[in-house]
Amino acid sequence: MFTGIDEIDWASLRHAYGSAAGVPGLLRGLASADPVERASALDGMYGAVHHQGIVYDSTLACVPFLCALAACEEVADRGGLVELLVSIGRGHGPEEDGSEPAEAAVRARAEVFAALLGDRDSGVRRAAPEALVRFLDQPPRVLSLLRQRITVERDDRVLLALAESLGLFVRQHPSHSAGALDTLLMLGTPPYDPGLRLAALGQLAGCAPDLLPADLVPTVVELLGERSEQRGSGRSARDGTDGPDADTLAGRLRRLRPSDEEGALLLRTLHTALGGRVGDRIALLEGQLSSPDAADRCNGVWMAAGLFREWRADYTAPVELIGAQLGAGERPLPGAAESDRLRDAAVSVLGDLFHLAAPAADHLHALVTARPDLWMHRWERRAPTLGGPLKSLARSGDPRATPVLAQVLAQPVVPDDLGHVIVHLGRSAAPLAPALRDRLGRVPLDSPETYDRAVPLLSALTALADREAVPEVVRLLRGMGDGVRSRHRVVESAVRALDAFGGGAEGVVPVLRELLESACAGVAAGALWSVEGDAAAVLPVLVRELAGSDGHRRRAAAEAVARLGSSARAAVPGLSRMAEAGCVRERTAGAAALWRVTGEVEGVLPVLRSAWVEHPGVRGVVAACLVDMGAAGAPLHDLVAAELAAPRRHLVRSGGHGSQDVLEDERLLEVCREVRAE
Repeated sequence: MFTGIDEIDWASLRHAYGSAAGVPGLLRGLASADPVERASALDGMYGAVHHQGIVYDSTLACVPFLCALAACEEVADRGGLVELLVSIGRGHGPEEDGSEPAEAAVRARAEVFAALLGDRDSGVRRAAPEALVRFLDQPPRVLSLLRQRITVERDDRVLLALAESLGLFVRQHPSHSAGALDTLLMLGTPPYDPGLRLAALGQLAGCAPDLLPADLVPTVVELLGERSEQRGSGRSARDGTDGPDADTLAGRLRRLRPSDEEGALLLRTLHTALGGRVGDRIALLEGQLSSPDAADRCNGVWMAAGLFREWRADYTAPVELIGAQLGAGERPLPGAAESDRLRDAAVSVLGDLFHLAAPAADHLHALVTARPDLWMHRWERRAPTLGGPLKSLARSGDPRATPVLAQVLAQPVVPDDLGHVIVHLGRSAAPLAPALRDRLGRVPLDSPETYDRAVPLLSALTALADREAVPEVVRLLRGMGDGVRSRHRVVESAVRALDAFGGGAEGVVPVLRELLESACAGVAAGALWSVEGDAAAVLPVLVRELAGSDGHRRRAAAEAVARLGSSARAAVPGLSRMAEAGCVRERTAGAAALWRVTGEVEGVLPVLRSAWVEHPGVRGVVAACLVDMGAAGAPLHDLVAAELAAPRRHLVRSGGHGSQDVLEDERLLEVCREVRAE
């Protein structure tokens, strides 16, 4: 296995952390009889030699030895080595310069994967089909080997891997796909195991949707029920050993897997393949979420998250069903752990839906009422955070969260993130204002905790426009130490609060004037305009900020200038420069402000159109500008119409994947509807 290993100058080769001198030790560790040593060695391979999918020169040097180890029946856990080889073959160089050397290195030894299809170790047989399809460049022979193996294989999990490899084969070799598709069609019908039939249907959905049965969703739901019955009777394909559960990266990842990992993979494959067939996916989710098996329902909850995040639709029914999972602990389940897993999954998904979680609000409120112990999540080494059920209820905008949040605010220690949640309750959170003011008044002025405690409270008071909070905000601005972490962000949040409060409060004008020479000058000038309405007092500051070198400050100044309107003509040169900037966010802010100052659309509309197309993240700003433009913005209404007709969420289309993507998309749609209503 290790012939020639000592002839390589490993010290001259590199991996993620420098010299590869220790790599021979890792390779030998992979052959150890000690399972913990093997797992640690595999950790080292992924953690350094093949770090984050990167292929180094030392990675390439390992390929012959890894192939030899994978082929040696005396070595345990060889399935993991085959998976590592697949990952290496699909990897890329340190400079993202393609995967040709790595792929070629694995292809040169791909014959080993053909032999491993019939290995005595089922873990090896599970990993080998994908490797065979990806790297053995003999399509007819590969297909023949796969089909032959299917006829004799008796391990359910290996059969699932073979079905998946057939789908991969169709995508890799479309000109040789007929035989693979015939086999998938065969595997998707009785008398094959329901799990294998689900796998075959998932692969067909991804590579040959025209071959799917017309009654796909009812068929899948029926198969899911049959598979659940098998799991309950102990015939699950998940039975068997999964290798050592050591305290290694591999072991920790194994413990984080879903309780029914196989089922999650089967349904995820099907959902992914169905893509934009949202109606079918909703129907499938309703079947999953109505299953008597808690693991099936839990998988359904997580599948729903992906659907909600990517596609626009009416999700009232599946959201209500997800809410119903919150009370699952009251019904007989295999164990408390599964019940908690299901509840936590449902809470997590609902929390990211914000107001779209309203159909589940009754279930959330019932859980919050029944379980005060879930109001806060306490951590060992940091401040508590708001508990998931209460956070989800408040984010949905349900006013029933307000009295519960009042009780949380009365506790000696309050979650730092509470203020960020209150902003979603609108005016129904007004009764919380006195307690919020009190908390803000007790924020330490020179502490590592100042930022974490102040900014969420300021956000809540800003949303409530609570003028009575002026003394607490001014205290913060005047007394905060210079060394406070992220001080400028605290100052900016405080100034925006004063801006929202408006004029008439004592002590506001002097503190804002003092800030006109600070890094928050643009925001302060905007607030001062709101308080005094004197353009002459703030315009010179804003013109100066527009000419500065800091992009964030220029954007803040442009936003303030836009509010001054035609009285800010002196800012036109600076805004014109911004409208031609390289940064799309700066161009958008500059162009929007330029229109509000000049009222001229000829030079502005092309900038806004290009920004809309180039950067979906600015569409909300552009749409808001179009609302104000009215008929003058009509040349861009085609963009709004296309957005409203688009089935996919705009941030997902640009590769986004944030916790507030759904919220931002729904806000964009709301503004687009305002434009259309003009």
